[in-house]
Amino acid sequence: MAIRVLVVDDSSFFRRRVSEILNQDPLLTVVDTAANGQEAVEKAKSVRPDVITMDIEMPVMDGISAVRAIMKQSPTPVLMFSSLTHEGARATLDALDAGAMDFLPKRFEDIARSKEEAIQLLQQRVKAIARRRAFISPRPPAAPLRERPAPSALLPERSALSTPAPAVTERRSLPRRSGKSYQLLAIGTSTGGPVALQNVLTKLPANFPHPIVLIQHMPGTFTTAFAARLDGLCQIRVKEAEDGDMLRPGHAYLAPGGKQMMFEGRPGAARLRIVEGNDKVNYKPCVDITFASAAKTYGGNVLAVVLTGMGADGREGARLLKEQGANIWAQDEESCVVYGMPQAVAKAGLASESLPLGVIGEAIVGEMGA
Repeated sequence: MAIRVLVVDDSSFFRRRVSEILNQDPLLTVVDTAANGQEAVEKAKSVRPDVITMDIEMPVMDGISAVRAIMKQSPTPVLMFSSLTHEGARATLDALDAGAMDFLPKRFEDIARSKEEAIQLLQQRVKAIARRRAFISPRPPAAPLRERPAPSALLPERSALSTPAPAVTERRSLPRRSGKSYQLLAIGTSTGGPVALQNVLTKLPANFPHPIVLIQHMPGTFTTAFAARLDGLCQIRVKEAEDGDMLRPGHAYLAPGGKQMMFEGRPGAARLRIVEGNDKVNYKPCVDITFASAAKTYGGNVLAVVLTGMGADGREGARLLKEQGANIWAQDEESCVVYGMPQAVAKAGLASESLPLGVIGEAIVGEMGA
């Protein structure tokens, strides 16, 4: 049976364009459209689609308010369309906070090298989040921001990104501590990553004893805003990585969108290198590249965690880390928005643990010390 999609946008041209793209896939069918957020809320209840694509700026009711209402009344996976601006980044993070599962730039040429690639990507994203429909629950109130002021004006005065409660019972037991010594925590993720990273990082104490690197597939204009938001929510410090940053314990460095993050120097005195990278690489930033660089610099003294995401980025980098004796963890299938990247690591036999999202932060503290 085809996945039923509701397309929401105040532009009749964009509604038609998205509908034509989705209807090209035999596994997708657009069952209705809406021209504003209020119509979307009403049609989410009456049409009961499997997925909703949603614009942010619309008359009558904006997309963020619509997502919030839909998640309370008739929870449905939502894919947001946003502009690649700093304001668009803030609005997109607010939409994820409200319950949206994923986002794409509204200008398809910003995310793909060809028209065919853009069409395929949109179809894949819709099909990927449709699989999570059974796991969506009504949204609980989100946790407030901490009182420590964020270092950037990009930090919205809003609630935290909140994690939807999975419909399955999570395993709460933590893995037994391995006794390994560590010098670095590395986390890679893609689709569903903003919510997952917040869930993990807010569990880490301010005195976390190791530096942390974060690789999230995200456009360049988004990572500044996302790092600022995380910094305002976490006890550790979080910043967008800059070339030459010295790695410090209790600090997390988010790879800037559109670039690659690598290491130079020796453990304990390593610095970050932020480079343009090869245009032939599909992802910027790329988990494989950062993990591979970590393997060269830190050897086996790394805990690498692969969270929710589409595709297999991270598998080959994890393989290199594993060969050096590093410890690899993956998020489990039930708690992932898209079980792609973690599945690739697990199927390759590289992950020593597959853990529910809700316990990963606590498990990291138990494994790496604090």
